[in-house]
Order: sequence, then C-alpha cells, then structure tokens
Amino acid sequence: MLKEQSNIHKTKAAANQHPDSLPLLLTCDAEGNMFEEENYEVIGRSGTRLVSLEPEDFIELPEGSEFFTMPCRNPYGRNVHTGEIELLEDVFAVAAFVSPAYTQTFMPAYEETEGAETLPLYAYTAVGWLDGKFYTTAVRIDPDKRQDFEQFDCEAIEQKTVETLEKFPENRLIQHLGNNCSLTYSCPAARNFFMGRWEAPIPLSPACNSNCLGCISFQPEEHEIDAMQNRLDFIPYIEEVLEMAVPHLETAPLPIVSFGQGCEGEPLLVWQLIRDTIIAIRKKTKRGIINLNTNGSKPEAVDELFKAGLDSIRVSMNSVRKDLYTNYYLPNNYEYEDVIESIKIARQHGKWASINYFTLPGFTDNIEEYETLRQVIEYTDLSMIQWRNFNIDLNWYLEKMGIEDTGDGMGVAEVMEAIHEEFPHIAYGYFNPPLEVQEKYNALRK
Repeated sequence: MLKEQSNIHKTKAAANQHPDSLPLLLTCDAEGNMFEEENYEVIGRSGTRLVSLEPEDFIELPEGSEFFTMPCRNPYGRNVHTGEIELLEDVFAVAAFVSPAYTQTFMPAYEETEGAETLPLYAYTAVGWLDGKFYTTAVRIDPDKRQDFEQFDCEAIEQKTVETLEKFPENRLIQHLGNNCSLTYSCPAARNFFMGRWEAPIPLSPACNSNCLGCISFQPEEHEIDAMQNRLDFIPYIEEVLEMAVPHLETAPLPIVSFGQGCEGEPLLVWQLIRDTIIAIRKKTKRGIINLNTNGSKPEAVDELFKAGLDSIRVSMNSVRKDLYTNYYLPNNYEYEDVIESIKIARQHGKWASINYFTLPGFTDNIEEYETLRQVIEYTDLSMIQWRNFNIDLNWYLEKMGIEDTGDGMGVAEVMEAIHEEFPHIAYGYFNPPLEVQEKYNALRK
C-alpha cells in the first residue's frame, strides 16, 4: 500500500483557469468506458507517496492531450463525505498523457492488482473532471507553440510529406523521416520539417552505447515491453543530410537542425560524420542553430564538435544522482562523470548547454536530487533545464531501480521555483531554443 504524504510544500501551478474546487476522480471499467466518481476527488501520487491536492494544483487539460486507461490498477480517491482516502476496488484508474510543453506535477494514485502488465512507455498524469471540463496536474513550462495541437493540420502535413518524398526518392534520410516518422508515428519534429518550420530532426546512428530501461526505439525481450517506434537502420551520407538541412536552415522561421532523435541510437558513435557534416553545412549557410541531442558519453568528441561549429547540446538524464543515472542508462564504455564533463565542455566553448531532464514526481523533487542538481548547475554552468515528462511505468521503474521507498518529495513545482530563485539565469523549457531565446538568456549572465 502507498503511504500518504502530509508535509509536502507545493508551489501552485501557474494560473491557467484553475477549477474552483477539487476535480472528481475519473475511473474506467474493463472495457475502457470512462466515468466520473461523484463521491471521490482526485488524489495525486509522488513516487511511493499519496498526496492530497488542492484546486490550484490543476489546470484545464491542454488541447491535444490523450487519455489512458490503466488496466488492473485500482485508483485511490478522497471520499467527499468523510474526507478519507479510499481504494476503489471495482474500477480501474485513468491517466492523462499531457501535450508537449506541459510538465506533469503529480501522477495518478493506484494499487496494482493481479494480472497487471507493464504499462507502455508513456507519461501518466493525474486527471479529473469538474463542471464539464477535464483537469490535470501540470504546468506549462515552455511558451513555444511548435508542437501545440493547433499547429498540425494533418491533411496539409500529409500532402507536404508526400510531395517531399516524391521530390527526393533517393534520399534515405528524407524517406525515413517521411514514411516512418511523419506518416507512421506522427512525430512532431518530423512533421515540422516537412512543413518547413522551426526544428528539424537529423537521425544518424543505428547503434547506441546505453541500454536505457525506457528506450523508445529498442527493448530487449526480457523487459516485456515494446519499443514505441522502429530505430533507424542505416547511417546517412553527408549529401543526404545536406540535402535536407541546408534548405531548412536557410528558409525556416527560427531554424534549428538537431542530430540525435528518438528513432536512433547515440549520435556520438558517429561523431566524425557529425563533425564533417557541420563543417559542410556551415560552408553553405551561417543561419540558424545546429544542435546535438546526446547522452554526453564522449566528452572528447563533444569538444571536437564544438570546435567544428556545433551551436548547442542537450544531454538526457533521468537523474543527476550517479547511482540512479547508472542503473537506468546501463552505460557501455562510459561513466556518469563523462556526461557531466560534456555539459561543462559546451559551456567552456561559450555555447548553449541543456539537460533533457526526465521529470518524474517523487524522484525529480527528492531533496537529494535537488541538492545534486544545484551542484551540477554550479559545476557545469548549465544554460537550460528542459523539464520533460518521463515516459515510464512508475512501478516497473521502481522495481528495476531497486527502490522500495522514494521518501517525501518537495513537489515538482517547488523544485522548479527553488532552482530559479537561486539561478535566475537558467532557462526553463521543453524544446531546444532558437537563437533568439538563447541570446535573451545569455544576456542575463552578463
């Protein structure tokens, strides 16, 4: 049974049409039919703790969010008549998968029952219903609208994708981004590339030197969960990259091209190709940002890439604590210290350095995690934290990490506020920022 946390100090979500009272609990039956529970209010979960919520913890469910039923998982709710937290044993829990640019602050509270299978690799956020509206526990962390629901006209995107595929039939990279990423998986980054705007993805590496528990493009059979998409199975030629990257940088608004995507392994394994590609791109255009999304496993290679003209780096981390990082990434031939050093090297070159911080209530807001994050910021001179939701089954993650009790948390929003108060120059967001945003925050350091 989960423990109740009563001493959490929560910073309220930024004002965004909070409900006047606590939303009612949503549940579902075995067929997936969803209901409101008139006698129960939503209870949150933070790690291994149940958390009492307040109306200010909720915002209206963002457009484009999705609902997930949670089979064989009985939900907790607070009885509106007695005020007691109770386990509802005849129904299943419901979660929201919130839209990009929003970071979850609490998860749905539930107990697994017999037969519960590991959940797919998505982020599960508490959700409720009140006065004809859905509400969830999240904050908008990035004002950038590049992946907002209204930006994606499916018919126009499909037309543009097909037109581009027909124009470049021999370019394997464009064919991969079109047929797999845009048309099959509806990847927002790939769709934006075909629409000629903002950030374009450049996957390069089919191999990886990490064995992440929650990898979305490769899962061993023993994990008993499926990868969410197919991984790239070739290494593009420089010419194939130039054919897509140069026109995008020259014509797109707020242009970025990014090596390192969810549909590939680790790009630093082909760092020489990236170096040569950066040099070739910059011979043709100086416009826009060339970014690298990476695990940061090869600091010497990172150094060489910045010498070649790389503009920014984003390093993914489930935790800034060495033991939790290592137990999740299961690294081959690199260590936690290499990751931290890669971030520091970026800043020594005077370039933008972000962490892709897998945010999970109960872990990210753990006091030890918070104190370690402060140390990492001070040591590396980090530019930005991207507070991105962690796509993982919490109970499965706890089991794999060997954690029985996460302890009381500070609250995700509280950690965000505390870090900003101490380090006001640190940018917060969800996406890799364009040049204009980088310049804005760099000015705060002067």
